[in-house]
Amino acid sequence: MSQRRTARLNEQFKREISRILRREVRDPRIGLPTVTAVEATPDLWSARIFVRPGPTEESEAADDALLEGLVAATPFIRRSLGQSLTLRRVPELRFELDRTLDRAMRVEKLLREVLPEEDEGEGSPEEGEDSSEPGEEREDERATGGTDG
Repeated sequence: MSQRRTARLNEQFKREISRILRREVRDPRIGLPTVTAVEATPDLWSARIFVRPGPTEESEAADDALLEGLVAATPFIRRSLGQSLTLRRVPELRFELDRTLDRAMRVEKLLREVLPEEDEGEGSPEEGEDSSEPGEEREDERATGGTDG
């Protein structure tokens, strides 16, 4: 299967699984998760679905409950996918928590600790001051055709 088709199917799976989770699955453990990505194998035997808990759930217990609910709802979700999509085979679904946002926040925090803070105003012109030399046009004036007035 081509990479383009796999990418299109991943997006279609993402949309359909999101719709099914929001409208059809009634398990209170699931809540309103966000499907962030789907990675199906080229032969469509399996697909990894990356989810983030809804806006109200922020604890590890909520993450565990979400995964338990999704595992319990997997047969229903596969059946619904089979009815809404015209595919010979609906892949086996494996749900995983999406940790990319947590990792990005951790990296940002580490960078803030390591890098020195930039002093504001040092080396840069104050607002309203013109940093160009007296006979030179500023770049934005050149782009607009000169000064207004």
